[in-house]
Amino acid sequence: MSHTAGNLLLHLIFGTKDRRPLITPEIRNDLFAYLGGIIREMHGTALIINGTADHVHMLIRIRPAQAAAEIARVVKANSSRWVHEKWKARFAWQTGYGAFSVSESNVPGGSQYIATQEEHHKKLTFQEEYVAFLKKNKIDFDERYIWS
Repeated sequence: MSHTAGNLLLHLIFGTKDRRPLITPEIRNDLFAYLGGIIREMHGTALIINGTADHVHMLIRIRPAQAAAEIARVVKANSSRWVHEKWKARFAWQTGYGAFSVSESNVPGGSQYIATQEEHHKKLTFQEEYVAFLKKNKIDFDERYIWS
């Protein structure tokens, strides 16, 4: 008998195009719920989704057969199209994204971090936060290319 098991947890972070404040209060809750619905449709679990006007954080549990790149692509493409159709608003996500592995023991801390985004960003911009994530996770980067 063949059985594949896994507990893959991802912290996905991506911003709006040019970091514009496109996640307005009018669409925010519906957008975050829709993002969770996309993850559910992909047979994953959204543990928490939150963000500010210019970016979103998602802590998700995915299946072993799923790739972070495919999840990010589907989530961003479908949600962007949905915002266009539902609100007739100009909306786009940045091209790239951050995907960081999370251990089960770090789920409470990661969830708390995501839940307190508004408070967190009173002290730190999205750009500062994202660069700190890259450095903390020992990811080499060139700042000229991470904001497209």
